[in-house]
Amino acid sequence: MEMVPAAARVRPTHQQAMTRRERPVFSMSDDHAMSKKILDTHNPDGRDVDVNIILHIVEEIFEHSYPAGIHAALHGTHDHHEANIEALKLEEKTSLAFNGILEGLAYVIHKVSSELTCKCSGGSDTHSTTMSILAMLSGYQWDAKLVLSLAAFAITYGEFWLVAQMFASHPLAKSVALLKQLPNITEHHGSLRSRFDAINELIKAVLEVTKRIIEFKKLPSQYISEDQPPLSVAITHIPTAVYWTIKSIVACASQLTTLLGMSYEMIVATTADTWEMSSSTHKLRNISDHLRAELDRCYQHIKEKMHVEYYQMLVHLFETTQFDNMKINRAMIYIKDDLLPLEIGTTHTRANIEVLRRKTVLLLLSDLDASPEEILVLSQFYIDSRSRPEFQYEIVWLPIVDRSKGWSEEQEHKFKDLQALMPWYTLHHPSLLEPAIVKFVKERWHFSKKMMLVTLDPQQGKVACPNAIHMAWIWGNLAYPFTISKQEALWSVESWRLELVVDGIDQNLIEWMTTGKFICLYGGEDIEWIRSFTKSARSVAQRAGIDLQMMYVGKSNNTERVRRINSMITAENLSYCLMDLTSVWYFWTRIESMLYSKMQLGKTIQEDKIMQEVLTMLSFDGSDQGWALISRGSFEMARGKSQIITKTLDDYTVWEEDAREKGFVPALIDYFLQLHTPQHCNRLILPGLDGDIPEMIVCAECGRSMERFFMYRCCTD
Repeated sequence: MEMVPAAARVRPTHQQAMTRRERPVFSMSDDHAMSKKILDTHNPDGRDVDVNIILHIVEEIFEHSYPAGIHAALHGTHDHHEANIEALKLEEKTSLAFNGILEGLAYVIHKVSSELTCKCSGGSDTHSTTMSILAMLSGYQWDAKLVLSLAAFAITYGEFWLVAQMFASHPLAKSVALLKQLPNITEHHGSLRSRFDAINELIKAVLEVTKRIIEFKKLPSQYISEDQPPLSVAITHIPTAVYWTIKSIVACASQLTTLLGMSYEMIVATTADTWEMSSSTHKLRNISDHLRAELDRCYQHIKEKMHVEYYQMLVHLFETTQFDNMKINRAMIYIKDDLLPLEIGTTHTRANIEVLRRKTVLLLLSDLDASPEEILVLSQFYIDSRSRPEFQYEIVWLPIVDRSKGWSEEQEHKFKDLQALMPWYTLHHPSLLEPAIVKFVKERWHFSKKMMLVTLDPQQGKVACPNAIHMAWIWGNLAYPFTISKQEALWSVESWRLELVVDGIDQNLIEWMTTGKFICLYGGEDIEWIRSFTKSARSVAQRAGIDLQMMYVGKSNNTERVRRINSMITAENLSYCLMDLTSVWYFWTRIESMLYSKMQLGKTIQEDKIMQEVLTMLSFDGSDQGWALISRGSFEMARGKSQIITKTLDDYTVWEEDAREKGFVPALIDYFLQLHTPQHCNRLILPGLDGDIPEMIVCAECGRSMERFFMYRCCTD
């Protein structure tokens, strides 16, 4: 309800202000003895009152009683056309009231109204009148006592202003006003402005507390009990809050009653009443703030209970048989039917969850720090699948964000920017995601920071693969339907070969493999070693009479450094490079994914040749040295760190004869083995993936268990 702001109030003295600041919300008069007296008046008999419809009508009375300006009300310039429109809006509410809601309550309201009028006219103190009203309403609940008292006062207040508003235009109103001495009010409206504003502000405070108390009654009993905190604590304050609110209603009624027939001299002499009204307003606002805090605690308790219930529901859904995949899809994405929760990121086209029916659903889990490279590569797979009807899957991005700490404008921009890159379905907004889902994916699916792709099967929505992101990076759409069994089938026909390592990541590599050329992949950050190595490799290749093509594949964790090295290699014509830095990222991500994919299937490094080779490649990437892998065909591959590679090339004359007899790569491998010494230091850096990092990793070079360290890295490169 919007009312006229209060005019300048009488300033309290310094001592009064100090008392008001220091007094707790429920104290002094709210001591144990007073509380007991209030509770003694309470003897509810089970009567139920629809307080909401009564409160709606009361609010309408207050809103129209004290319109946009006191001058307009008292001089008949109120917009009657607008009033008629508002009256039509009330028709439905009043019809409900006359259809039985107020039947039986009219007499009670009249009794309370009479009590207010008589006691206030007779000069009774507000405390006695308040206790009398509480006793009169002893059979009602606390919220009903308050609303019925408010309704009783609204009648008096409404009648007062109805006469004042119609005084200038209606003979009947003018006659009534004469008997009530309202002409004096009209004449001295300037002096009365502060008094009416004070009443108006107090009424607003009364309504505020009333709504707070009603709000407690609306709390869902299945999640919160009056017998247990925080609600059990909160409701102990309600009786005292009701007392003070009804006492304020009595004070307002008293103010109206004393105005009738008051002379100008008396009006001027009673400015202290305005201060008392302002003091009561301050008191009620403090009570309202306190009740609001208690309500917040209750709502937090309810939220926690609802989150637990939702979490348990998710656990149950995934543990039980479903008739189709829609129940789980709705539970994991958006369970209500009030809006279209899905949105294609690149086109902003909204969609219903029904688009996921009987399709393999890949839930893409990430925070707002997902890399553009991840989205770009995944987008290529997804767009390719749209033109191939055999791939019946949909990706749905669920942004895993902890919204309990708030949602900033920066986060909103990051979300929108990421969403705009995605050609698949995304959640329309993170606010639609239930907090229990965030907890579920973290606790049950071990989501931490790295992007995940959880496969839900098209029949029941069950988890077909807890994280298909690794097979997606390795095989793309060939991994469809992205299940554990498909992953096993793909690995069963796979071996450590150059095609697996590079997977057509660069067109030059495809051409070199097709034409049977010798291929050298190398990496590192030492440009001097790169210059020396490429020069020696060319010299040896020329002497050996082989067509050797070299490709620099960079490092996984130093984008800017790789960019600079690429520029120098290209400028000096040292070799080919993966010029697209996304390709560099993808090359190393695929290698890393091979390890995690194997681990997901329960494979061990000691028994799996591919895992051993992958670990070797990852240890190359994690070291400070350069490295090289030289291959011809699918299976002939020799690899080593910079020292061994350099020594081997320098000693070519030593193994040149073997190269002619056995072949270049087999002879290279043999010489590597001759140079190998037990002394080595391999370093392996794996990103932290909860649940994926094994307790033990053995060295790919010597087979011993590697020491385990923790590394924290922040890389803005």
